[in-house]
Amino acid sequence: MTLASVIDAIGNTPLVDLSRICQQLQLDGRILAKLDYLLPGFSKKDRAAKSIIEMACADGTLAPGQTVVELTSGNMGTGLAIVCGIMGHPFVAVMSAGNSVERARMMRALGAEVIIVPQAEGSKPGEVSGADLALVDEAAQKVTAERGAFRADQFGHSGNPIAHSTGTGPEIWEQSGGAVTAFCDFAGSGGTLAGAAAFFAPHGVRCYAIEPEGARALAGEVVDTPDHPIQGGGYAMADLTHVNGVPLAGHLSVSGSAARDCARLLARSEGIFAGYSAGANLAAAIDLLRGPERGGCVAIVICDSGLKYLSTDLWE
Repeated sequence: MTLASVIDAIGNTPLVDLSRICQQLQLDGRILAKLDYLLPGFSKKDRAAKSIIEMACADGTLAPGQTVVELTSGNMGTGLAIVCGIMGHPFVAVMSAGNSVERARMMRALGAEVIIVPQAEGSKPGEVSGADLALVDEAAQKVTAERGAFRADQFGHSGNPIAHSTGTGPEIWEQSGGAVTAFCDFAGSGGTLAGAAAFFAPHGVRCYAIEPEGARALAGEVVDTPDHPIQGGGYAMADLTHVNGVPLAGHLSVSGSAARDCARLLARSEGIFAGYSAGANLAAAIDLLRGPERGGCVAIVICDSGLKYLSTDLWE
């Protein structure tokens, strides 16, 4: 089958049984991994980028040839660079200096203009805090106004969760033969978690939010350790629009070291070369099978590629 463009290759990624890890750790149950790092932009954010731009074109909020602007840790920006490039929209990515350099280079290679925002005072390179994200958002708002651009707004646009309620969730359900009993995801914009939960909840699948240890704002806890190496999420934001009102079975926490160890475990044991957030998802799934979901089948998303972290400590 020949596709009209690479946009049509976004979706329908494989689902892999992590049987080797489950056997190695002697877990009671299964972990199924949705390989979204195989999408054209090497991350799950391709789904949201496609959905938001197509919806905005359809409802007229994005005019032909209009510039698109969005804040990004690099993954949403990569997806938007691809979709906007194919559909004829200039794209401006606004990103924190705390994110890995590979992400900026990839977006530029795909034709995006990349604006790098210095980190907040006291922030660490390689660790993007909520304060850093606020500075990026401020810069993105300014650029959007100056250029009369369309703001893709992954934290607010309904196209983000819709991409997962109509794509990720149904795909996992069909590919697993309805075997999934639980789903967990590291919260960034909250789109994947909210969208998947919207599909899964009527099927009795319990969904869990994952946050960094010490920064569990969604869980209603005091944030005492906002710094962590898991890029793309864990911004200690208690109010995520997409997650508001979503039926969750619980809130999980993962340390940066656990996410790192599990990303390395994925590579060594399953041949899946993924990033920090995928490691966080695996770590949480392991905890679920050792706890409330013992004997069940937990689905996770492999959010992005390990290639985006070669300059970080993940592969040292």
